[in-house]
Amino acid sequence: MAAAFAACHKETEEDKIRKVIGSVQNAVAEKQVTAVLEHVSRAYRDPQGNDYDGIKSIFAFYFLRHRAVSVSIPALDITVTNDMARAMFQAVLTGRDGADSEHTTILPEALGVYQFNVVLRKEENVWKVLSATWDRIGEGPSPRQQ
Repeated sequence: MAAAFAACHKETEEDKIRKVIGSVQNAVAEKQVTAVLEHVSRAYRDPQGNDYDGIKSIFAFYFLRHRAVSVSIPALDITVTNDMARAMFQAVLTGRDGADSEHTTILPEALGVYQFNVVLRKEENVWKVLSATWDRIGEGPSPRQQ
């Protein structure tokens, strides 16, 4: 019965965006900068002053800094207008440092809950991240965003 439903269900634009966010989430957990960037527009610009190369550097730094990375996104709020979309969500990011598995702890060394506001644009029939803002919850906006 599930197969019959899946065959009848036409994938919506919201479904496609959920897949993009999920793919980025998986790529971050696997620390694959190239896989993350597959979903980022070359025209990427954000209010923090980052462009495509800047966001690439942020991911590379975070992946080098933490031996293991985890991302949890409990819910997504997506709105689509023509070839533009917005995804808003909270994400729990954790990072575990140190290469010595003998002395690793259960708790991560880095933990943060962030509010993301991601703008996507459909480019050649594929949704790409065009811009994003993120604030650590409980700390207010970063100084560059004020």
